Amino acid sequence: MSKYTKQDIMKMVEEEGVEFIRLQFTDIFGAMKNVAITASQLEKALDNKCMFDGSSIEGFVRIDESDMYLYPDLNTFTIFPWRPQSAKVARMICEVYRPNGTPFEGDPRYVLRKVLEEAADMGYRFDVGPECEFFLFHTDDDGRPTTKTHEKAGYFDISPLDLGENVRRDIILNLEEMGFEIESSHHEVAPAQHEIDIKYTNALKAADNLVTFKLVAKAVAKKHNMFASFMPKPVYGVSGSGMHINMSISKDGRNIFNDYNAPGGVSKEGYHFIAGLLEHAKAMTLITNPLVNSYKRLVPGLEAPMHICWSEGNRSPMIRIPSVRGEHMRVELRTPDPSANPYLLLAVCLAAGLDGMKRELEVPAPVDCNMYELSKKELLERGIDVIPSNLSKACHYFEDDEFVKNVLGEHVHSKYLAAKRDEWNRFREQVTQWEIDEYLYKI
Repeated sequence: MSKYTKQDIMKMVEEEGVEFIRLQFTDIFGAMKNVAITASQLEKALDNKCMFDGSSIEGFVRIDESDMYLYPDLNTFTIFPWRPQSAKVARMICEVYRPNGTPFEGDPRYVLRKVLEEAADMGYRFDVGPECEFFLFHTDDDGRPTTKTHEKAGYFDISPLDLGENVRRDIILNLEEMGFEIESSHHEVAPAQHEIDIKYTNALKAADNLVTFKLVAKAVAKKHNMFASFMPKPVYGVSGSGMHINMSISKDGRNIFNDYNAPGGVSKEGYHFIAGLLEHAKAMTLITNPLVNSYKRLVPGLEAPMHICWSEGNRSPMIRIPSVRGEHMRVELRTPDPSANPYLLLAVCLAAGLDGMKRELEVPAPVDCNMYELSKKELLERGIDVIPSNLSKACHYFEDDEFVKNVLGEHVHSKYLAAKRDEWNRFREQVTQWEIDEYLYKI
């Protein structure tokens, strides 16, 4: 049900003194884009008549079919609180349509909405609560980002050790003014690393929240002469940033993962959902961990999960079931990182889980030990596999999986794969400082 009407939007723009409206959308990699209009053009935008050049957006269309239209989601209207309070700036998140009025198959938000509609046809509501980690670094004299920090704080530390506390506070205040409900925040394990947890909500809004969260974090950090980085592994030797995804499915207002009468309080649907995630884990990795740099985080010893298994509390496998039961019960996927496109990420997560439920896939036994202490022989004996170890291997599994291809659609699948293969090839051609230091004087 729509929260706002066109008349509501026009009234708020006039009463609040909004002069600029950003019509936002993302490319297939989750990068935020926008077309900015003045208030005088608002009615045209609300009538879905705002056109842009789709050939200029990564993964969209060729130049000979470039005309695209933006259809604003009125419920996403919000005013940016960090911008000037005279001539205010607002935004609406849009979906992309072709000139003939059909949804553009390369729009990531449309990809997610398709899977959500399938779930809704089954009577399901998909809720998501993300835990997003990021770094706050200094900028140089020209305002460009660095990986430098003066702080030495660690997990749950407070000021004066936590030098980013005020930035984190201002990010949260701005988010709350935009309607977010923030459950918690804290300093993370690595120096300059932080986490802000957004309260669970329906998956489409959760994905909108994540792209908005990144925008707000970067904008507020800049006002503090700092840079908010969502790069998975910006600093060698310390923990990288993850984006754990907590998921639940409800039907008729009841969390179907919960079953007080079942062993452990987990329903058979909950176990089937987990089995679906495990079944498609390798093919999903290119979506959950989309960068060359993503795989620098997924290494032993730094709490990042690599093993395709699950647990009822242990944090070393890729999936765990937190201890809470009842209506707040959830399944936590721990492999994703914040560079993932949240629309595509949630689409493949839901589709994989639903596939497990429809096929009634059985889960293997849970793992109750530290995965990093198991030898290769022990992993083999337990039948535990690992996710791809680099971007090239992730591309291989992604290409060969018809299930993921069907979820994303041919357009997104092919464009995404081609871009990631190109990224890997460009990385392979580079001569890094590590190679110079390691080999130059030895050979």
